[in-house]
Amino acid sequence: MNSVRLHVNVDHIATLRNARGTPYPDPIEGAAICLDAGADGITAHLREDRRHIKDADVELLKELLDSRAQTFNLEMGATDEMVAIAARVHPNVVTLVPERREERTTEGGLDVVGGGATLQRAIDRLRGAKIRVSLFIAPDPVQIEAARKAGVEQIELHTGDYAHAEGSDNELFRLRSAAKLASEMGIEVAAGHGLTRTNVPKLISVKEIVELNIGHAIIADAVFLSLRDAVLEMRAAIQSG
Repeated sequence: MNSVRLHVNVDHIATLRNARGTPYPDPIEGAAICLDAGADGITAHLREDRRHIKDADVELLKELLDSRAQTFNLEMGATDEMVAIAARVHPNVVTLVPERREERTTEGGLDVVGGGATLQRAIDRLRGAKIRVSLFIAPDPVQIEAARKAGVEQIELHTGDYAHAEGSDNELFRLRSAAKLASEMGIEVAAGHGLTRTNVPKLISVKEIVELNIGHAIIADAVFLSLRDAVLEMRAAIQSG
């Protein structure tokens, strides 16, 4: 059994498909290849503007992951529309993320402290639908405490600063401290954003991190290696840590 779960984000397979308006490359087929290569689950972000993953993709990914008894993690904003979709499709996990229409990718962690009643209502509705809830947050003790009070089962630590700082020891210390704090509170810890084969091995030294969500780097590696080999190489990087 792998000690750290690898969930592959297939958003940018959909980005390539949508760039030409063709039915290919198919993110569902890509997800199956990733699972065959050893991924433990699949992540997809259904954005308000549907810039990559579409509603139909969500339905088909759910069918695929159910057929294999593996994890489907649906990333989304904490809006009434998205909560309703999740309640209907019923992914294994919903990761609530901040979302701004003009951003290229998710640029920071969710402000759980400032989310107030609106965020709590979304969390409560999802948990009421028996869906596991994760919050994508910065490695900030204040946000972790707010996540605990919100009653979520998991957080995903935003590793963008760590990645941009090329795996600096200071950023690694922040992540390690945050992961330890969350684990002591009984919250499972995942991590993601900007992770590559180069910076993953050092991150794995944070023993409280039990799951990685990685998309862009794997899809980029697939251009040169094939999708199957890109997943295998990422798995090897995780194991080397």
